[in-house]
Amino acid sequence: QVQLVESGGGMVQAGGSLRLSCAASDRTSRGYPMGWFRQAPGKEREFVAAISWSGGRLSYADSVKGRFTISRDNAKNTVYLQMNSLKPEDTAVYYCAARFATRAATLPSDYDYWGQGTQVTVSS
Repeated sequence: QVQLVESGGGMVQAGGSLRLSCAASDRTSRGYPMGWFRQAPGKEREFVAAISWSGGRLSYADSVKGRFTISRDNAKNTVYLQMNSLKPEDTAVYYCAARFATRAATLPSDYDYWGQGTQVTVSS
């Protein structure tokens, strides 16, 4: 059982930045793709970004391309999401997830373990 713990959320003004972290409880997750998702009130959980186990392959939702950057440090069992030029529509609970498969994916149902989420609020 892998436990994922997100941190780094908070409140920021539009145009600001935040860096989210997701720490895994063990090194097992090092060999697997990881993803970030978000869920706003009244909306379905949506894909934000994903990263391959090596960090060499990245994918992003169109809505965050050019503003968000996903990265990972396998030595620390940690995945990051750097969020720049934040907009009010980025307000949501952000979740990290681990997928025990070869390739990253963009559907929530493709991921096996989830963190508890961290709130990001962007004010206009």
